[in-house]
Amino acid sequence: MTLPVIISTILVACMGLAVAMIRMRAAARPVTAKKIILPPLFMSTGALMFLFPVFRVPWWEVWSSLGVGVIFSSLLILTSNFEVRDEAIFLKPSKAFAVILVGLVFVRVLLKVAIGQTIEIGKMGGVFFLLAFGMIVSWRIAMLWKYKRLERRMQVS
Repeated sequence: MTLPVIISTILVACMGLAVAMIRMRAAARPVTAKKIILPPLFMSTGALMFLFPVFRVPWWEVWSSLGVGVIFSSLLILTSNFEVRDEAIFLKPSKAFAVILVGLVFVRVLLKVAIGQTIEIGKMGGVFFLLAFGMIVSWRIAMLWKYKRLERRMQVS
């Protein structure tokens, strides 16, 4: 394994831990649609990497990376639920979420090690950005749908 692969793997692990900690703290504050929508929008700026040829990947890799991201997100979707407390919507704390997130980071590292020998570092960065983006967008769309459904129920009652 090369030094850039090791460094990027460590950074991904740190980001995964940061996401888990942020998620646990977020359960203490009410959720809004804005808080659900903004993270994928902020992350989308990372697609500017594809302006540079070193990060570009063939279309079949784009679609397969996004597809794997959507598949990975299914576990996050299952563990992301909301509840009503004090007439506000909160994210339900889930111990399984942290375990699943660590598991997904581990699988991502294994994939990186497995394909790291066969793909250039820039293209690998592009592939894993697309995987993460596909995972976050589909997860957040599902969260928004669950949030809006609960919000409509609150307005009816």
